[in-house]
Amino acid sequence: MSAPEPVTEDLLRDMPLPRHQEGEDKDERGRVLVVAGSVEVPGGALLAGLATLRAGAGKVRIATCRSVAIPLALAMPEARVIGLEETSAGGIAPQEADNLATRMTQCDAALIGPGMVDSRAAAALTAAVLDRSADNGVPVVLDAAALRGLRGGPPPGHAGRLVVTPHAGEMATLLGMDREAVLADRLDAARRAAAKLQAVVVMKGGCSFIVSPEGRAWASDRGNVGLATSGSGDTLAGIIAGLLARGAPPLAATLWGVFLHGEAGARLARRQGLVGYLARELLAEVPPIMAGLAASKA
Repeated sequence: MSAPEPVTEDLLRDMPLPRHQEGEDKDERGRVLVVAGSVEVPGGALLAGLATLRAGAGKVRIATCRSVAIPLALAMPEARVIGLEETSAGGIAPQEADNLATRMTQCDAALIGPGMVDSRAAAALTAAVLDRSADNGVPVVLDAAALRGLRGGPPPGHAGRLVVTPHAGEMATLLGMDREAVLADRLDAARRAAAKLQAVVVMKGGCSFIVSPEGRAWASDRGNVGLATSGSGDTLAGIIAGLLARGAPPLAATLWGVFLHGEAGARLARRQGLVGYLARELLAEVPPIMAGLAASKA
């Protein structure tokens, strides 16, 4: 199979993001449903939600544990925050699946997973939501604990509209193999997962690989070690979901998302140092990077 192509500015200019005209309202820029957070890690939902808006989505709804919904709404007044039933471990209860599947039909993209610490409940919830949303056509990003909901294989009806963003440990769980084996050939693991799930896969790492369901691959080494920080993956997943809501196809949204995330880290590293910047600081970098690429295309 062919070697991965580099993710470059020229590549992205040839697959431009949807343009939004003066006079459009926020509904025309898309609405995202973010299912995320837990009693112990409500910040995952906050970072992912902020990232969707920084990527240009018009509206975000955050569905999270009921006990943290009000503080989260105060921390992010731009979001509509939905409180859900909780498990004893502080996660979102799987019986909320019907509720979430219905809410998904009111949105243009969904993200499930950031900050969900009750892994068993997250897996059950994700599998049930995907089962109940098989025919709605909404693209979905799955991150972190939500990836465990895919261990049974590709969810029916979602081929071609899933994006999954595992690190090496999560990829090992997805494929039923050792983490060391994944690390020995990360690109092969990404291709296997993309074929198995019929999804766009981001194999996160120092050099991230992006693979389409057909096995075509790209590589992005734009990031740096500073991106290996708490919440960084939440911001990447949120950026991709925001681009999907705007109308970008799954592959384009993912390639752009990985580039924007890596370039944001590169800019912060130049200004602040290679390590020590925060995941939340990545997000303010995203709009000017998008604007610069759009301007250079024009």
